Amino acid sequence: MPDSQSARVAVYLDFDNIVMSWYDRVHGRNAYARDRARIAENAAETEIAERLAAATIDVGAIIDYAASFGTLVLTRAYADWSAPVNAEYRSQLVARAVDLVQLFPAAAYAKNGADIRLAVDAVEDMFRLPDLTHVVIVAGDSDYVPLAQRCKRLGRYVVGVGVAGSTAKSLAAACDQFDNYDALPGIALPVTAKKENAPTRPRSRKRTSDPAAELLERALRLGTDRDEDEWQHASAVKGLIKRLDPAFSEKAYGARSFSDFLKAHPEVAEIDESEHIVRVRLVPAKA
Repeated sequence: MPDSQSARVAVYLDFDNIVMSWYDRVHGRNAYARDRARIAENAAETEIAERLAAATIDVGAIIDYAASFGTLVLTRAYADWSAPVNAEYRSQLVARAVDLVQLFPAAAYAKNGADIRLAVDAVEDMFRLPDLTHVVIVAGDSDYVPLAQRCKRLGRYVVGVGVAGSTAKSLAAACDQFDNYDALPGIALPVTAKKENAPTRPRSRKRTSDPAAELLERALRLGTDRDEDEWQHASAVKGLIKRLDPAFSEKAYGARSFSDFLKAHPEVAEIDESEHIVRVRLVPAKA
């Protein structure tokens, strides 16, 4: 597998699938199916609006996780963006340079064909962009098993992301790596979902008001999760930060070097300079 400095990543999100699956995760099995008619009729209804708000998807956590594997070459999200339940995410996705692919259901409550369109686009991209090294599929349907297998046969490293309890085991098995959305850095399970099937890797949810420190914390968490090594090379951490925020510069925060930037945030980062290479890890209190 190419290292994260040379890896080039394509991300495909079946957005309807993730929204519905997370809604069920928060409110109980088949909750979205029961509420579908009310959501379609009036998503602003007080009770429905509160239930949708409680099951809001953290778009940034998904994109950040994908970026931890390498440079994001393309990111596409498939859904009916005219539907109110999806429309509220449009500005967030556009802000993260996600290409919104518009799909329409063939009839009321019918599937919108996201799996077919997504698979066709992904395979086409494999041949059109031969330098792609990673494919991230954000979905949970077993329909995507053939796509994952084809991408692997074409020499790509396939990463799957799905909601716990709503992901087909066959899809997880077809990927090189599969992670639950519930367990991504920064995702906090609502109280209603914590009662059962809690993620196996609990994380501190305490955030700092300093945006630079928050960016550093996100990078350290992602790097630790990916490599399963709490100590990381400072250069690798900076590379990941630059992928999360291409505009990042330690000088903008008054630091002469990245090492100085790390030292300026002892509440987040612990540094080891005992060797020739500077290493850094998330402070144990936050790990």
